[in-house]
Amino acid sequence: MLSVAPSAQDRHRETVGRGRLRVVALVGIDGSGKTTQAHRLAVALNRAGVHSTYWRNAGGRRWFGRAARRLGRPDAVRLLGPTGLLIVESILRGLAIVRALLRSAVRRRLAVMDRYAVDQYASVRVHSGSSRGERLARFFYRFFPEPEVTFLLSVEPAEAYRRIGIRGTDHESMEYLVAADAAYRSLPEYATFVVIDANRPPDEVTAQIAVYLRPWLTPGPPPTVRSPEPSPAPVPAPPPVASPQPPVVLGRAVGSIG
Repeated sequence: MLSVAPSAQDRHRETVGRGRLRVVALVGIDGSGKTTQAHRLAVALNRAGVHSTYWRNAGGRRWFGRAARRLGRPDAVRLLGPTGLLIVESILRGLAIVRALLRSAVRRRLAVMDRYAVDQYASVRVHSGSSRGERLARFFYRFFPEPEVTFLLSVEPAEAYRRIGIRGTDHESMEYLVAADAAYRSLPEYATFVVIDANRPPDEVTAQIAVYLRPWLTPGPPPTVRSPEPSPAPVPAPPPVASPQPPVVLGRAVGSIG
């Protein structure tokens, strides 16, 4: 079911009052379905007349993981080191977000973000555990605007692990997924998240998101039509004038042919 914290409800009402979305973010642990739902949301918004663009703000961890295996290393951490990977990931994700924000602003389009700044904060908490590392990430990301709506796709770590296995393009340990889930819930931004039950099938998850964004995904009220000015009273037509009868001579009309 859709779970909205009170503060998120307040922000939603304020956003409806403003009438415009600029940034919507979908965040959560790997395997939660962020990419699928972000793509679907961008398509639905465009169909509803809200010009939107999907942006994938990856940090490169999956790419470096594949590169590490090609080079004989078990994962990206063994390739770059814990600190090195976090630095590279923060830089790449930050650049991706900057690109998405700038291009969306220039085109005046809503940015549907597949991952955002909070994903990096959670990653730092899991892989570093250092408050200093998170402070640095927040310092460099401080200029990024807060999304009007942030959807946290909440999924059980076991379900996320199953989906990642089916996907077959990468691998995450169960321990990491459990720690990542806890990291998202421990963030100070958690109180502003719209928490979506992502354990359900994709269509049901999409429906939950649509319920929250219904003001933008359904047509607005019909335009007001001004009542026409009352027309003046009709002027009565003059009575018909009887046409003169043709003269008759000896029972035959003049000009008749016998």
